[in-house]
Amino acid sequence: MRAVRRLWFVVAMCCVSSVFGSVAEDLVIADFEGDTYVGWQVTGQAFGSGPARGALPGQMQVDGFLGRGLVNSFVGGDDAVGTLTSAEFVIERRFVSFLIGGGRGQRLAMQLLVDGQVVRSATGSNDVPGGSEQLQPESFDVTELVGRRAVVRIVDEQQGSWGHINVDQIVQTDVRPRGYLTNVERTWSAGARYLQIPIRNGAAKRVVTLLVSGREVVRNDMELADGAADWWAAVDISGYRDQEVTLRVDRLHEDSGALQNVEVVDQLRGDGSLYAELLRGQFHFSPRRGWNNDPNGCVYYNGEYHLFFQHNPYGWSWGNMHWGHAVSRDLVHWEELGDVLQPDSLGPMFSGSAVVDWNNTSGLGADGKPPLVLIYTAAGNPTVQCVASSTDGRNFVKYAGNPVVGQVTGGNRDPKVFWHAATKQWVMVLYVELEGRHTVHFLTSANLLEWKPASVVEGDRQGGRYLFECPDFFELAVDGDVSRRKWVLLAANSEYGLGGFDGLRFQPEQERLSGHRGRGFYAAQSFSDVPDGRRILIGWWQTETREMPFNQSMTVPLELGLVSTGEGPRLTFAPVRELQVLRRGTTELGSMELSPGQQNPLREVECELADVELEFVPGTARSLTLSVRGVPVEYDVVRQELVVAGQRAAAPLQAGRQRLRVLCDRTGLEVFASGGLCYVPLPFNVSSQNRSLHVEARGGTAKLQSLVVHELGSAWQRGSER
Repeated sequence: MRAVRRLWFVVAMCCVSSVFGSVAEDLVIADFEGDTYVGWQVTGQAFGSGPARGALPGQMQVDGFLGRGLVNSFVGGDDAVGTLTSAEFVIERRFVSFLIGGGRGQRLAMQLLVDGQVVRSATGSNDVPGGSEQLQPESFDVTELVGRRAVVRIVDEQQGSWGHINVDQIVQTDVRPRGYLTNVERTWSAGARYLQIPIRNGAAKRVVTLLVSGREVVRNDMELADGAADWWAAVDISGYRDQEVTLRVDRLHEDSGALQNVEVVDQLRGDGSLYAELLRGQFHFSPRRGWNNDPNGCVYYNGEYHLFFQHNPYGWSWGNMHWGHAVSRDLVHWEELGDVLQPDSLGPMFSGSAVVDWNNTSGLGADGKPPLVLIYTAAGNPTVQCVASSTDGRNFVKYAGNPVVGQVTGGNRDPKVFWHAATKQWVMVLYVELEGRHTVHFLTSANLLEWKPASVVEGDRQGGRYLFECPDFFELAVDGDVSRRKWVLLAANSEYGLGGFDGLRFQPEQERLSGHRGRGFYAAQSFSDVPDGRRILIGWWQTETREMPFNQSMTVPLELGLVSTGEGPRLTFAPVRELQVLRRGTTELGSMELSPGQQNPLREVECELADVELEFVPGTARSLTLSVRGVPVEYDVVRQELVVAGQRAAAPLQAGRQRLRVLCDRTGLEVFASGGLCYVPLPFNVSSQNRSLHVEARGGTAKLQSLVVHELGSAWQRGSER
């Protein structure tokens, strides 16, 4: 390992013995734990009236600050400007240490002023979309200024992308900061498949660049482990066999073992324990390693369901957006194939969709094979829409003429594309943030490569008629009657509108209807080209799995329907029938009365993974509760509401009875009621110690028509054998 150059910055806040003698107690200039900026002068709008409590509306997750508060100039977004200036103080220690994050630039700075002159200055580290809001430790060496009077000024004079700064925990200290080595490199011969990288969840993100024979190939932010690793990430170098590959890290602690611990391997550490981890959902898809969020490019192609997804292969949190890729023949057993889209000069790979170009309108097919085409957002500056294609469903090539749609505004993304048979053209549904409004733009194309605008569905400045981010758009038959079809515009939060579509314009008839009634369900996308014509949806299930090599997952695939109600047509949700393949054993109770205080009829039943079906007539009971592994699923008869772990949702009786279905995995419950009109997904880590089931009536007697408990096996047993 060699250091190109050395710089000395802060890191350690702890009190240790100084090489220069005894260490005086630290002096806190500001910790920003109060509700206001007491003693500080505020100008402009960027800093608000007091410290932030983490991320602000519209901002990515902010990490690395101490306590509950920090300075965050994202108040009102990136365009707000202002300054924040401390009261005057005497410099009494050798260093001024602080935490800093946000944007990089000359007009964003944490400054130290003496006699009105800036004598020290630092800025954040990010200047591209998809960067990190992680605060990093920094410091000023002020040895020669001890005894002078000074102020701290935090400046935000920058507008546009990353036009904000985050600061916390400003302290005077005599503790010598640990040193940083900058642009540290290590080189190997690519004699195996992977570079194995040590990752520490929550560690400061460092910019890691892969060079091949001196040429930069890719850059990513990684949560590098200086010491012991939580898990090991992989950089695939199989395409550079026997060439010289180099990792360069923008900066490392002088005593970091991160690069020394990198290995060239064919088999990654931890492979043997994958899918068996304590918090791994056993029938919900999650990636082998790293973070996932939005499902992308859901499509059926060459006999397989393809699930692409937002993936960070180098960290436990959001960032480095790639497109991960998994396939399944039955929507239950998934095989992860690896990332197909990596960040490039156009930016990180944000969300999008996939289509099969059956007639090869794009010309991207070969040898009579229709191409599978990915349409995605490249979130650089500008933010644009691009395509990539494959003729085997495995190997994808980005289109040489990218982008195919230029930037509309800085907030345009998440293209959903489909073939509109009636008008024989491709249609793109694109989220566009326009002058503070949520809007959807419709574009059309004959070939997937050349697009023209068609229409706009407007929102408003208060949030619009829908939350348009990650839109989906499809047609469903009402009550299965193909002569009664409605188009559904579905938003990331699962709110939706119903109406008509002529190939150019969507005319909503019913707007802002509720989809799911739970939480942690977002950015769902439906599969294209399903052979039997079902509309199958899968969503990002926000299951937090700390201390695992992976984070987040997907819901089970859901079959959508559209049924008539007294208020008009409404969406229904149901688990796909393919899940039945996981059933390993069944306990069935016949018709019976349930009375208060009655012995639990499920006392002999225990299971970890469960699919429970319950049908009952309330009778005189005020409520009926089914507890699954200690999680109560209560039906409030009086209010006709479902109450799951405190979450309430309307669930009307149908023909005087209620049918419940509960799916229980290690990472939460998905509950269905009222014929699928009520869908309550709830992600949380279920207690591993409790495998009991319990059913009881309260306030009167209920008539149990049927209760069936299916014990489920793991979907990963087969997947891990492949």
